[in-house]
Amino acid sequence: MPSRTEIVSFIDSASSPGVTPWLPGAAPVVGIEITGPDPAWPRHYGDLAGRIRLALGWRVLQLEHVGSTSVPGLAAKPVIDIDLTVADPDREQDYRPALEQIGFRLVIREPWWYGHRVLVNDEPLCNLHVSGFDSPEPVKHRIFRDWLRGNPAERDRYAEAKCQAASAANAAGEHVMQYNARKQQVIREIYHRAFVAAGLLQK
Repeated sequence: MPSRTEIVSFIDSASSPGVTPWLPGAAPVVGIEITGPDPAWPRHYGDLAGRIRLALGWRVLQLEHVGSTSVPGLAAKPVIDIDLTVADPDREQDYRPALEQIGFRLVIREPWWYGHRVLVNDEPLCNLHVSGFDSPEPVKHRIFRDWLRGNPAERDRYAEAKCQAASAANAAGEHVMQYNARKQQVIREIYHRAFVAAGLLQK
């Protein structure tokens, strides 16, 4: 399990020089689309979760709808983000073939960052983040999601930051990773307040 320090810390997933996490043929998306909240997003998650659980069975240690589409009333990119926890994400043979059978494809491999992998699905659009139980990222994501669900002012502040970041990134011809960097400060400010409320940090 991740420690409290790992949960409240932000360490970028730095790879070795010249090493890219993107698999051949995959690249970050250019052109950021932010849409109004869609009541169908929870249903899309439910459908995807059912397919994933059927494909992997007991290999699913935890499955969570995270990201902006998991927060009612929040504008978002129309992509369902899911955190999947497995015993060992480096053992791709334990989950990748089964997920590929149901339409997912691997696009990111980061063994240096808690074994993180990303698989995508096209219908509905989905980013499936695969991690081990030692990764702090799924814990962070749940805290952030639940804090936004319970604090409409924070949700609206984040929505504003997302729209501003998307507008600036699109004007500059930037990809989604650069869009994420543009809203990083606001995200970390929100995280800090959530961590304090949870007792993970002192004011």
